[in-house]
Amino acid sequence: MPAVHLLGGALVVSCRDFCSVGASEAKGRVITFLDAHCECTEGWLEPLLFEIYKNRTSVVCPVIDVINDNTFEYSLVPDMTSGGFNWNLGFQWYTASEREMDRRGGDRSLPMRTPAMAGGLLAIERSYFYEIGSYDSGMEIWGGENIEMSFRVWMCGGQVFIVTCSRVGHVFRDVSPYSWPGGVERILNRNTLRTAEVWMDSYKEFVYRSNPDIKKTNYGDVSERVALRKRLKCHSFQWYLQNIYPESWIPAKYYTLGYIKNRQTGECLDVSGKKAGDQIVMSHCSENSEGQVFAFTHRGEIANDELCLDTVKRGPVTILTCHRQGGSQQWIYDNKTSTIRHISNFCLGKPSPRDPALPSMGLCMGDMSQKWIIEGLDIDR
Repeated sequence: MPAVHLLGGALVVSCRDFCSVGASEAKGRVITFLDAHCECTEGWLEPLLFEIYKNRTSVVCPVIDVINDNTFEYSLVPDMTSGGFNWNLGFQWYTASEREMDRRGGDRSLPMRTPAMAGGLLAIERSYFYEIGSYDSGMEIWGGENIEMSFRVWMCGGQVFIVTCSRVGHVFRDVSPYSWPGGVERILNRNTLRTAEVWMDSYKEFVYRSNPDIKKTNYGDVSERVALRKRLKCHSFQWYLQNIYPESWIPAKYYTLGYIKNRQTGECLDVSGKKAGDQIVMSHCSENSEGQVFAFTHRGEIANDELCLDTVKRGPVTILTCHRQGGSQQWIYDNKTSTIRHISNFCLGKPSPRDPALPSMGLCMGDMSQKWIIEGLDIDR
């Protein structure tokens, strides 16, 4: 068995730094990154290496099983999930898309394309790791590097897979083991902004509007990463959304991103503190409320992250997970009359006296109570 080399890390201050030091010392053709709190199953490595052997630009991840942090019980997770993210680039697991299922022809042993990787568990050809830009040295401690690398690999000609024949267990802890100079929020915001500023083009506005306080964060100098993107001749973020992640909650095509204000009351639609199934409310308009930011998409959705306005005829108007099927979540804005009409031909209006906090649905009369100001509306976008 080859020798194991332990590297000292007295000057290393982050998880990403440890990975970078290890990568610089590695001699083999393939670098494999694993968190320390992992348990590898029998035969986990060969499927990863095989995918890199077939295509050197493949970045491959195992299925990540769960190890209980108290009992160390090992639990298998489904192999039908892929990685994604919300408006503020928080990583989340989602059921794999029908599009990806069709591509695999129902063969669950085939690797699954994933728009985003979880981060700490991956294998990559060593030369390609540096060719594609390794890690962003301007990021701190932990968090966001997985999304940044996912964007970079996909947009610059590579591909990211979850290899379903490879399984590695991971201990998920309730308490972070890291120290966070300046606070967790500052570091996560810094790392997120570095990703958004380099890779998301105009879509970075979704990050800024979904977390109004993030603009106060100093994200450092990203000029080297911008130059890397230019040198690699990478695709646009719109290309990524249209070709790699059309299921994203960030819509590839939308008319506007901003508040929706009733002309008569001056109040705005608001989903702050709400969850799927709740009714949307009207409240005092605030520039710093992420719950009042909506994307009016080309599909006719009025969406706040993964939640869409949903109703049937006269209401009530609820918020449900966007289903992308039109119908109850399809709306039309008439730029001449300033009305928002549902596909059922009823219009969105100000609250009724009976429910003073809830927007109403009624026959389209065109009066002031049914007129709306939509921030930044661009019908030609």
